[in-house]
Amino acid sequence: MNPVPSTIRTVRWMVRDTFRQSVSTKLFWVMLGLTGLCTAFCLGISVSGTAAEDRVKHPDELPTYMPKKYADDKVKAEGIRVAGGEVSLGFGLFKFEVTKSRADSVKLIQLWLAGVLADTAGVLLALLWTAGFLPGFLEPHAVTVLLAKPAPRWAVLLGKYAGVVLFVGLQAVLFVGGTWVATGLATGVWEGAYWYAVPLLVVNFAVFYAVSAFLAVWTRSTVVAVFGTLLFWLLCWGMNFTHHRVVGYDVAGLTPAAAFLIDAGYWVLPKPLDLSGIFFDALRAGDYSAPVPELVAVKERGAFHPELSVVTSLLFAAGVLSLAAYEFRTMDY
Repeated sequence: MNPVPSTIRTVRWMVRDTFRQSVSTKLFWVMLGLTGLCTAFCLGISVSGTAAEDRVKHPDELPTYMPKKYADDKVKAEGIRVAGGEVSLGFGLFKFEVTKSRADSVKLIQLWLAGVLADTAGVLLALLWTAGFLPGFLEPHAVTVLLAKPAPRWAVLLGKYAGVVLFVGLQAVLFVGGTWVATGLATGVWEGAYWYAVPLLVVNFAVFYAVSAFLAVWTRSTVVAVFGTLLFWLLCWGMNFTHHRVVGYDVAGLTPAAAFLIDAGYWVLPKPLDLSGIFFDALRAGDYSAPVPELVAVKERGAFHPELSVVTSLLFAAGVLSLAAYEFRTMDY
């Protein structure tokens, strides 16, 4: 019997079963509801008044902005661009002045939506809510029938992992797409770089869900998968931050052995701070938002390599998932 078609069917069936499980547990609708709330929030955004880029510019004005409340005739005569207008959130419940330009004010909101709400809180919530998918599936009464069929165990695990990642990827597309369309309709600003959030969100989740899958196979415990993955995420974030602190600021008193361990830990472990920094750069957020100083210091020294950060994080996920597949293959039922 050719094992390739059987393996493909197994992976495909497991992906489909994962989506069925997400619907039956109402997780699909919960995440879709949160996306709907964020989309409705974006529809309530408006930018009124005259933004700095909408007026006729003085030929000698400087490439900088000043908030309108601090500007006077002397400032305007010096050629400094004055930001005007007002941003309204929640259909007028909250308002603040445009501090630079219309587009930058909208991109700042998108940065918070995708870079903070979705990439940090959203990924952690997704890890929390999907952590029970594998332990419940790996219980003997649930998996015995499937393992009795001629399909390799690694294909079963890979299909389940791929199903969860694809499910979260679909939710990421719906979230980014919904908020992007709503923000564009409400403000007239259509920022294409906002879509970079989708692959970065999926990569970030896929890397840490590999750890969740390994813990699920190893212990068959939802609690261990949840708290173990969250603690591991904190460890990776701390290692990522510590490495940039050491490299960017030449921390005094650090021994060569400690410096080697920090550098090795940085390159081996996933890099959530770097992934956030990639999205920050894609939106050119440094023009209107304060970046992480340690990340800026590393960039100034030419020690920030975003492509390698993504590749090494994915290689770590592949290694951990391989360990999970080996553990599952040798597991007795």
